[in-house]
Amino acid sequence: MGDKKNDILQGTLVLLVLRTLASNKRMHGYAITARIHQVSEELLRVEEGSLYPALHRMEQEGWIKAEWGKTEKNREARFYSLSALGRKRLQQEEESWRRLTEGVARVIRYA
Repeated sequence: MGDKKNDILQGTLVLLVLRTLASNKRMHGYAITARIHQVSEELLRVEEGSLYPALHRMEQEGWIKAEWGKTEKNREARFYSLSALGRKRLQQEEESWRRLTEGVARVIRYA
C-alpha cells in the first residue's frame, strides 16, 4: 500500500491550534506545530502551508491575538495567544469534535 500520511483531518486544525494555545501562554508558529507533533506522539504533523493561513484567519475572527517577540534563538517571530472569544470557540470546536467522533464510532461499530 502507498506511503502512510498523517495529514490533519480537514476541519481539525482550528481545534488543535486553539487547544494547544489554551495549554500554553503564548507560542510562535513553529512551536505550535512542534507541540502538536510532540503531544500526538508524532502521529500528527501540521505543515506551515496550512498553519499560517489558519493562524491568520483565526486572528481575523478574533479567536487569537498576535504580537511580535523574540524566540529562544533570538529571532523575531509572531507569538500567538488565545483570546476570550477563542476560549468560547474552543468549547464549540471540542463539542463538535465529540459529536463527530461519536458518530464515526457508531458507524464503525454497527455498519
